[in-house]
Amino acid sequence: MNAKASQFRWFLAVLMFLICFISYMDRVNLSVATPEIMKEFNFTKMDIGLLQTVFFVGYSLMQIPGGIMSELFGHRRVITVAASFWSIFTALTATCTSLPMFAVVRTLFGIGEGPLAPSFSRFIYRWFNSNEKARGSSFLLGGVFFGPVIGPAATVALMLAFGWRSVFVIFGAAGLVLAAAWYYFATESPRHNKFVNAAEVAHIEGDDAEVTQPQKELAPWRSFLSSPQFWAIGIQFFITDYIMYVFLAWLPLYLMEAQNFSLQKMGFAASFPWAALCIVTFATGYFSDKLIIAGASKYRVRTLSGVVGLALCCVFLYLGAVATTPTLNVFWLTLSLGSLGLTFNAGWAACIDLGGKFSGSVSGWMNFWGNLGGVVAPLLTAWIATHYGWQSAIITTSAFAIIGMAAWLLVRPERPLVPKIANPVPAFPENKAVSNT
Repeated sequence: MNAKASQFRWFLAVLMFLICFISYMDRVNLSVATPEIMKEFNFTKMDIGLLQTVFFVGYSLMQIPGGIMSELFGHRRVITVAASFWSIFTALTATCTSLPMFAVVRTLFGIGEGPLAPSFSRFIYRWFNSNEKARGSSFLLGGVFFGPVIGPAATVALMLAFGWRSVFVIFGAAGLVLAAAWYYFATESPRHNKFVNAAEVAHIEGDDAEVTQPQKELAPWRSFLSSPQFWAIGIQFFITDYIMYVFLAWLPLYLMEAQNFSLQKMGFAASFPWAALCIVTFATGYFSDKLIIAGASKYRVRTLSGVVGLALCCVFLYLGAVATTPTLNVFWLTLSLGSLGLTFNAGWAACIDLGGKFSGSVSGWMNFWGNLGGVVAPLLTAWIATHYGWQSAIITTSAFAIIGMAAWLLVRPERPLVPKIANPVPAFPENKAVSNT
């Protein structure tokens, strides 16, 4: 009698969610602590914009190398080292006493976190079958977006109780614990994991030869760089991430300065847009996989979802900018950021569709472009808000969505950048590391 398949991949998906959650809590913490840090060190908006930007410089620079490292050395090692490295520098933020010190620590924090997303994309490719990629991606993105849901309120509570420095020490320690958990539980392949039985391996791998017999090799970058859709997937993510990072870097201060929220009320109100983004991301992952199983084309499921998400975000963000009450403002901002869940899930799932065994490199490329948006967004938004006001800054952010919509129309997820192996090997050769029960 065939044994029932274990479900250990979903346990690792939850662990991935938690690691991503802590990584984004670490980013949100600086944004929420910004008013206190500005007061203590007499920093200006441009100073804070600089600190946000130097993080993204380090983070962006490690995207493509992070994807390559995950393909050559494996996601288990790369994620463990990356999570440990950035957690140390998160904790060290509490020791900073000047702008240069903050800048150095935040840059190194960004370098450490850089390999995370492309390495997790590689993990999703190796651990989830072809009909589960979007759901796997939703755990990656859900953790990213759940951090800001409870981050503002949790950070404010810790700040009021113990001061802003305690926030960075606590979350740095939590990151080190999760890094150790990933090293213990995760393996490069499901067939080498003691918690996975033969039935689950067969379900994950099917007859995909690239998964059953992975080889360490560099992605064909010359071929990639000649592909219009390779550039398009990067450009759309520059815009998508730009919009998201405006929320991440400036929403707390915007709500306090432009909408006159108190620190406590800001911590509550700032969570709504991120909660909407988290919910839409998980829902999109679930229904995307269902639609593909039902026979819908990846172009309709991924590309059109990406376009619609940016279109809705553009409209709602504009309505938020011109809203006449704080309540309406938060309502439209919530719908705006929530709409991006359609686009984020489509982007990460499309990277796996396009890249296949090189999904780490393709994801690294896309996230490199996305985080160039992170480099630009804090400083450009600070400059516009300083010289022309917050409303102009938000309307400008809204207008950028049109560029991302145009780029998405060039993405064809049903046309992989590298053709699949023509003659697959047997799906499940004998391997003693896999349990049969």
